[in-house]
Amino acid sequence: MWKTLHQIVRVGIATEPAPDPDETLRLREALQGQILAIVGRALSIRHVDAGSCNGCELEIHALNNPIYNIEGLGIKFVASPRHADLLLVTGPVARNMEVALRRTYDATPDPKLVVAIGDCGCAGGLFGENYASAGAVANVIPVDVAVPGCPPTPQQILTGILTAISTSTRQPPARQ
Repeated sequence: MWKTLHQIVRVGIATEPAPDPDETLRLREALQGQILAIVGRALSIRHVDAGSCNGCELEIHALNNPIYNIEGLGIKFVASPRHADLLLVTGPVARNMEVALRRTYDATPDPKLVVAIGDCGCAGGLFGENYASAGAVANVIPVDVAVPGCPPTPQQILTGILTAISTSTRQPPARQ
């Protein structure tokens, strides 16, 4: 014990100096303000798996981890399309999912945004259009932004979401 204490006294504090402030970290505040200005509250996303291999879903789940922290930006996932502002659709649309995807789209209140995720959602991917697949999401419902990749990275997905809301002509709801 004395040996350790003696070494602490002899060496002193051996820590790194504090880093300089990084102004790029203030981007989060700017994005929160932009989302609030466009939507009027937190952006609500409903994810729909229309028949994917779950590769895109793993990247979407990564958006909620502490590294990307999408909820810290004021973006949250909801369980009902009736509470959603944006639909995030993955996979080629399986024939069995066509009606469900249309109903989800119809249940989402106007104005609504749709982001197709992955090569399958954008163009049908390996599956294309056949007896079991309707192909791209745009073949079933209108798509505002398509994010290619197999699977796209969480940064690409977040960029697609932010592109959709920034190009939106939505007006925030009037306050009463």
